[in-house]
Amino acid sequence: MKKYDNFCRALHNLKEIESRQPPYDIITQTGMVSLFEICFEQSWKAMKELLEYSGYSEHKIGSPRAIIKMAYQAGMIQDEDVWVDALHDRNNVAHSYNEAIALSIIRASKERYIAMFEALQQELAQNWL
Repeated sequence: MKKYDNFCRALHNLKEIESRQPPYDIITQTGMVSLFEICFEQSWKAMKELLEYSGYSEHKIGSPRAIIKMAYQAGMIQDEDVWVDALHDRNNVAHSYNEAIALSIIRASKERYIAMFEALQQELAQNWL
């Protein structure tokens, strides 16, 4: 599955931020936020592709929020609230010129989202491919 492979590559790249410690220069900070955004985009697209492949109605799973809800109902993800928080942060990436927003996204990526993405990767590999 192409979208799953893209997600795995994006997650591999995102995990690089775990070794980085503040203070961050602007290039590093911007890159870290972008890695989160790319990984989030690839994750929901992989979920969508696999839900459709498994017979879930395409018209019910169009937006990232709808896909998160359907993935939770299907047992693909376990913590819908963390995924909704990640969606909110993805939507705030456009405002990451604000250092407080950028640092919040980086902190959440390190503390919550990398583990969330890893759990998805494991679930997909074990039960959906």
